[in-house]
Amino acid sequence: MVQLLLVLIGALLVTALARTREIAAPLLLVLVGLLVSLVPGTSELYIDPEMLLTVVLPPLLHGAALESSYTNFRAQIRKIVHHGVLQVIATSFVIGWLAFTLIPELPLTSAIVLGAVIAPPDAVTASAIGRQLKLPRGVMTILGGESLINDAAALTIYRMAIAAVVGTTPTLANGALVFVLAVVVGVALGLVFGVLAQAARTRIPDVQVATVLGVLVPFLAYLTAEELSGSGVLAVVTAGLYVGHNQPRARAAGRLQEHTVWASINLLLESLVFAYIGLQLKTVVDELITSGRDIGSLLVATLAIFAATVLFRVLWMYSSNYLPGLSHLLSPGKRPGGRWRRTAVLSWAGMRGVVTLAAAGAIPYTTSAGDPFPARDVIQFVASVITVATILVQGTTLPWLIRKLDVIDPDEAARDDQAEAEARVTATNAALRYLDQLTPADVGTDPERFERIITRMKALVEHQGMAAAEQVGRTPAEREDTASRGFADLRRDLLEVQRSAMADERDAGNLDDEVLRRVLRELDLQEAALDSSWRSR
Repeated sequence: MVQLLLVLIGALLVTALARTREIAAPLLLVLVGLLVSLVPGTSELYIDPEMLLTVVLPPLLHGAALESSYTNFRAQIRKIVHHGVLQVIATSFVIGWLAFTLIPELPLTSAIVLGAVIAPPDAVTASAIGRQLKLPRGVMTILGGESLINDAAALTIYRMAIAAVVGTTPTLANGALVFVLAVVVGVALGLVFGVLAQAARTRIPDVQVATVLGVLVPFLAYLTAEELSGSGVLAVVTAGLYVGHNQPRARAAGRLQEHTVWASINLLLESLVFAYIGLQLKTVVDELITSGRDIGSLLVATLAIFAATVLFRVLWMYSSNYLPGLSHLLSPGKRPGGRWRRTAVLSWAGMRGVVTLAAAGAIPYTTSAGDPFPARDVIQFVASVITVATILVQGTTLPWLIRKLDVIDPDEAARDDQAEAEARVTATNAALRYLDQLTPADVGTDPERFERIITRMKALVEHQGMAAAEQVGRTPAEREDTASRGFADLRRDLLEVQRSAMADERDAGNLDDEVLRRVLRELDLQEAALDSSWRSR
């Protein structure tokens, strides 16, 4: 436990350094973890693969789903299924056959297990690196969408191949039935838990209780779906998409708290996962040496499998541009060749991660007859090397590829700012129309006081509307130089003065800490409102 805490602290410090230097944190974490594992005397860190799948993966998937757009996901569902299901199935068998050909000690069934283990690009890796690199929305929708659902197909093939090795003889029809059942049960349970989570957010008056229940949702959805032969991954993703889509209907205080809680959970678990990926490689190599394998020839075969995995994804992505219904894989934008450029980035963004590592570690040690699982150590070695290689090779070169191909739409951020400003104006007009319809009876006061209340509320709403209207049609530089920005800066300074005065009163013994905390929370919420309007731009 102490060792795990030390790794967590070190991983968080590395993440802080990466963010300060604007380096993709997952890449630096894997590299540092790999270097630390090579230091003589470093003890082995072991995390139960089942814990990775049931404790670490569900909240990470749920967090990624919460930040995804259900509207965009639904619009791209055919392409997402094409890449997240069909590509994974094809990759599992193609790479499995190649591994069987290149590695003599690897039986065909074990090779299919290996193919299923390394087939799915990882949602955690994709979202973490994609956010850092600010990939275009079209790329992120496809990449994030396929990464969220591909584990269902990969784990179904994985379980069938495992069953074949340990003594069961599954048929193709049985496999198809298992997959359909996993999808139906997983999605259905995900919707159930999503509805329950949304009900808790809107009906439980205690925000902290509702937030904690929301944190439990991915674990409940995953474990329940797995227990009922469904896909735990799809259950978690479905629940996350539903809850994320209904964010506007939750309480404001709940949204503020949930955002902070999930951001902290994701930061902690992502840091741990990528550090563990780097630390784990040396352990796998040591086990291979102990078993007496020829590491040199196996490493050559592994690098060939890695190259084939990357190449197969590239060929799949580009061939998709010519399939009916999938020819418009990505919006080409205004520049010539925009589609092939974005497809190139999407092809190169197929990093592997926690699912590959956990699935390889979860392979049983023995068959039903008590014999050792054939080539288990080989599967773990190949999977670990490919996971690290995709993160380091593809992850480190992806920023260069994005810059070289110039795929980032320079107008996307400006369009988003314009849409945000116009939406704020629409909201302001709706608020003013609502105020015009009120009567003294609605407010529960006399006409004279009612007029004063309405006048003050209209002044506040109109000020907010004026601040939003100032942003429409302006460039980012012009948005920084507005009267409302000056008002926001002054308001923030005044809040700081108020906080300092309250602290002085507490230090002088005139104010209790509990009262101080209540007042500070109110002032902090006011500043958070200002920050959401300005600092995010």
